[in-house]
Amino acid sequence: MNPTHQNFKTTEGIEELQSATYSQNPLPRVVLRHNTQYLLDGQWYFELDNQDRGLREAWYLGHRYEYTAHWPGSVETHMAAARGQQQTPAWQDKVIAWYEREFPRPERKTSSPSMFQITFGASGYATRVWLNGRLLRTINGEEVHYGEYTSFSYELEEEHLLPVNYLTVRIESSMDAEIPRGKQESHVYKRGGIWYQTYTGAVRSVWLETVERNRLRSRIGVISVIEDSLVRFNFTTRIHDPGLYTLRLSIYEREGEKKEPLSVADFPLPLEAGQKQQYVVMELPDAEIWSPENPHLYRLVAQLIDPHGYAAEIEANFGLRKFEARGRHLYLNNEEIYIDGILYQPGTATYEEMRRHMFAMKELGCNLVRVHIAGVDPRIYNLADEIGLLLWVEVPSPHSSTPKSRENHKAELLRMLSLIETNPSVVIWSLYNEDWGAQDIATNPQTRKYIMDAFHYMKIRYPQFLVVDNDGWQHISSEGKLKSDLLTVHLYTPELDRWKEMLDQLMQGQMEGVAAFPLVVGDPYFYRGQTPIIVSEWGGFGFSDYGGPEGLEERADRIRIFKQELRKRAIAGDIYTQATNIEDERNGLIDPHTGALSVPSGLLNSREEEKKVDKKTSDQTS
Repeated sequence: MNPTHQNFKTTEGIEELQSATYSQNPLPRVVLRHNTQYLLDGQWYFELDNQDRGLREAWYLGHRYEYTAHWPGSVETHMAAARGQQQTPAWQDKVIAWYEREFPRPERKTSSPSMFQITFGASGYATRVWLNGRLLRTINGEEVHYGEYTSFSYELEEEHLLPVNYLTVRIESSMDAEIPRGKQESHVYKRGGIWYQTYTGAVRSVWLETVERNRLRSRIGVISVIEDSLVRFNFTTRIHDPGLYTLRLSIYEREGEKKEPLSVADFPLPLEAGQKQQYVVMELPDAEIWSPENPHLYRLVAQLIDPHGYAAEIEANFGLRKFEARGRHLYLNNEEIYIDGILYQPGTATYEEMRRHMFAMKELGCNLVRVHIAGVDPRIYNLADEIGLLLWVEVPSPHSSTPKSRENHKAELLRMLSLIETNPSVVIWSLYNEDWGAQDIATNPQTRKYIMDAFHYMKIRYPQFLVVDNDGWQHISSEGKLKSDLLTVHLYTPELDRWKEMLDQLMQGQMEGVAAFPLVVGDPYFYRGQTPIIVSEWGGFGFSDYGGPEGLEERADRIRIFKQELRKRAIAGDIYTQATNIEDERNGLIDPHTGALSVPSGLLNSREEEKKVDKKTSDQTS
């Protein structure tokens, strides 16, 4: 599971793009904290606990582990290595794994009012952590952290640190269809076809660091309204010593020679012990706007200054942009934009492989990447900001529709949102996909109510995003109002005539007989051009038994023709399926390891084709 560091082997265009200098963040998080960090990745002791004996026998107080494993890495890989097998062994119900490593007592290199903290980039689905036999609680007070896609942290009491310390981790996961799992197999959907092998456990880095006792947490919300030159920030304070603090914000150009801040503002905050959120607004006159063509970023330095004048500091890059739906069209910064997108399923890709994929998708001509029901390394969002790629992110779905699955879905949504609101590249969120985990959406009012409530919450709390209720079909209409900013549809056919027919039916406002299920459920909905239509999945060329073109040249030709038909109609964007091959799905355009394109660069860039047509028409007219 060590990340690879080979040179990129792709097209000349990608090599040129990657020759630019992009920020190297050693930790999987969006927000930077300039402090002392000690990465705990590497070899850990490891053992499976199939009989669930570890808690009863108190393994956290001392246990002789049978194997070793490399963290980060999936429990499936660790199981295979422990058993000496080439193929990853299957587990069909529940898996419990224990990990342990030792580390020396860290030295505090500063006299500041600080403490030590351990952060897990991601681990799950259910994680318990002990330090020297003492069960830790997360900053949010959890003895068990649930979820496997986002980070969580533990503050350490200094008196509990020894000259040699033992960190013990118990991770439990299952095939439970009620927990968010995306396209991993479950008790409902078995592995094969579009359902992938599970990938769970110790999936992202873990590190020890120093943090101030009174500080800003590593999360920043950014909302910009480009017309008023104001930037709205949301911070989370973590306080141990109550008092009157000052929040000082300084905005700089991210690149260039200017060393002085463009804008500085102070906000006095009386803070009690504990954790709270605080919104503030800053003015940034004559700000440059972020877009894929001009991914201009600013650097924010945020300091929480205590009553004694000590400043705890975090840093993040951000951009100003506006993304909205009006009638049939999408607008970025008040200019109409067509989405040339691609579906991206990273699967078990390493961070370095995902970086290559991002550059390759840019080289294909995409201006948007739909990260399909998966949580990825947060540095990928930063990379998208830097190279100019819009992102459509999605909540990993459960596989059954129950009150418990909706509770788990909401918790996962909130965990993701708290960490993904800094990046200007993130413009669209999906709550569900093809009603996985909401199979009764057409018949159960409680399912529809939950999704509508989540939609309304996001529209009020996160106005910087467009929100899709259930991507692909069976969108919710209440009183004739669509509870989705976009009318999205998944259309698959290898036949050109059928493709044209489906697109025409879509344009005519036909809600049934176009996709696999009705496009809208609930109250009657009359399209009449009031919502942007996105064909959010199409293609699939190369998928086994699909009947599409198998040769790469024929596949490229088919993509061009199908894209041309899309652009002839009043459609706001499309998402080709998909970027890379993954398990049984063989419809990728990018080598999953090297990032090399298997089709011509620019293939998905219909915007360039449109410019060529416009120029040709102009030349003929003149």
